[in-house]
Amino acid sequence: MMPSPLRSVFLAGLLAFSLITTSCSIFRHRSKSAPVVETVRTANSPTPPTAARDLADVMATDLQLTPDQTARVRTILTSTVEQANAAKSKFPAQSPQLLAEQKRINIASQKELQQVLGPAKFKQLQANRRKMAAEMQQRQK
Repeated sequence: MMPSPLRSVFLAGLLAFSLITTSCSIFRHRSKSAPVVETVRTANSPTPPTAARDLADVMATDLQLTPDQTARVRTILTSTVEQANAAKSKFPAQSPQLLAEQKRINIASQKELQQVLGPAKFKQLQANRRKMAAEMQQRQK
């Protein structure tokens, strides 16, 4: 058995060592995690590029599109998002120029979608717009 003073030093050293090497929170080095930031989108905010992909996926499911149709729809929607974002950066918010450009972009996009989908599925798209919009909002949460 160790003498009492040596035993106390040994136990104190053992305690210090165990505190340093175990999960004691005051000695543990923690990496700082990034703060959670929620993005608030306004009408003037650019549309995220993922929106085109997500909408194409929703359309593919709801309209039972072929893989070729899905790829073509995704291309059309991506182009539409890019054009809309360019218009938002070019014209002031709610300006007549912006509204006219958005209308032109939407009409062109609708014509392209109608060609890819055909009359029956395009009619189904128009009928299911509200449902698809709700699905898109759920994906963005």
